[in-house]
Order: sequence, then C-alpha cells, then structure tokens
Amino acid sequence: MSDPGDTARGPWAALREELVQAGFRPSRRLGQNFLLDENLLRAIVRDAGVEPGARVLEVGPGLGFLTRHLLTAGARVTAVEIDPRLAERTETVFANTPGFDLVRGDVLASKHTFAPAVLARIAPPEPWHLVANLPYAVSGPVLAIAASLPHPPSTMTVLVQLELAQRIVASAGGDDWGPLSIRLQVAYAARIVRRVPPELFWPRPQVDSALVRLDVRADPLPPVERVRLSALVERLFQRRRQRLARVLGEIAGRGTAGREWAVQAGLTGDERAEDLPLETLRRLAGLGPGLPAP
Repeated sequence: MSDPGDTARGPWAALREELVQAGFRPSRRLGQNFLLDENLLRAIVRDAGVEPGARVLEVGPGLGFLTRHLLTAGARVTAVEIDPRLAERTETVFANTPGFDLVRGDVLASKHTFAPAVLARIAPPEPWHLVANLPYAVSGPVLAIAASLPHPPSTMTVLVQLELAQRIVASAGGDDWGPLSIRLQVAYAARIVRRVPPELFWPRPQVDSALVRLDVRADPLPPVERVRLSALVERLFQRRRQRLARVLGEIAGRGTAGREWAVQAGLTGDERAEDLPLETLRRLAGLGPGLPAP
C-alpha cells in the first residue's frame, strides 16, 4: 500500500491504521484516493461557499472526511457511495447527524443520466450544489450530466485530476479544448481554484489534482439549443483538425452545403473545429442542417 506520508498524521491517523489492520485496500477500479489534509478539506468547503441549510450532493464520500466538514458548515449533505464497505461505515458514523443522507450505489444509471435515487434528492425547485473529491473514474461523466440536467447545480466545486481540470477551463485553440470544455462552459463560468499535490492523498496518485469551481451562468443556453450544440460538437471534434467546410458538409449530407453553412456563420470554411470559440460554435449550431430540430 502506498505511504500516505505526514498528511495522514492527525485526527485520521488512527482510522487509517484501523482500516489497514482490517485489510481494507482502496480500490483502483473505483478511483479511490482519499484526501487526508485537514487544512485543505476546510479550504474546499470555504471555496465552495457552503452556507447553513444548503443542499449539497457529494459523490464518493469515501471515509467521510469532506462530509464531516460540510456538515459542520451546516450543509444538508446527500452522499452517494458505491463501495459497500465504505457505505456501511459512513452510514454508521453519521447515523445520528442532522442533515446527512446516504444513497448506496452508483451515482450513474447510465453514461447519460444519474440514478433515480440521486435525481429524487436534487429535484426542483430547491437549489443544490455539487461538492466532492470526485472519484477519478467518473469525474467527467458526473460533471457533464450535472450540467445538462433541467435543474442543474448552482455551483460545482470539485477535486479532480489536473489534466481534467485543464480540459474544463480550456480555451479554443489548445489541445485541451473539446466537447467537455464546451458542454460545461456553455452553462458555467469555470476556474481552477488551487492545485493539489499527490502527497495529500491516500494512496498517492501518480498525477497532480486541482480544485475547480464552476458557477452557473445567468443566461445559460436553453435546453433545445444545448442539444443542437452538443450534437454538432460531438461530430466536429471527432475530426477536430480537418477543414470545417468538409466536416460540416458531411453533417449536412451535401458537400457544398458545408461551406455555405460556414459562410452564414461569418467563417470561410477553412477553419478547424479546435480553433473555434464557444460563441462561434453556438452560432454554427443555430444555423446548421442535419442537427436535432429545436
């Protein structure tokens, strides 16, 4: 087992030792890397701006370290835990804690939606927030699904791999700019709040992590337009370095229509998808044939 180092000394050292003695091993398949640094856990709650009474969804509470700080801040926490070993322990630890609710199982019903039990907890009209040290294996899908919900979170403050964080906040023209960047930024303003080194986790991951904060935009794209944009982006970025007119022509079903489509959007057709900013992609999606009808 990887050595969690000095960060494990303190209030969680005895628990870690107890788990080790009991034969517990973090699951690589489930992307389990537990954040052990108390100062950073408190900082995440501050960065999330959690206020007393706020409804918070925490995906992958693990050993309950962040959960405890969220509850101390007065949040009402719905924690979703897929690992039955950890779900049992978490339910026992927080059984008598006001504001705590546990959903046992996978947060995802499929790659396109959350599990029904999760959707029931975040149903409108009450606003909600996603605050989590997201398991690496599901970080991208969880964020994309949350952003596309009819009742999305007001904010998302999540700890993810640095590589994913860079994709979330990317700008047009860079290698990180792609479907995830666009699907999140069309609805949220995103920024990296802080970088987190591997030694603050147990076990230590082989990469740096980052805390990302996403705040819902005042004028998010309407759902029907978002569906069209998503469909266009999916097709364009499969061939991100090809000339725009050619790819658009294939989407439209007629070669010459691609350049016409591009010209209508104020382009030449010689551009490449990877260089197009969000506003240009939105304009293309609004004009294009061969996309889902509004």
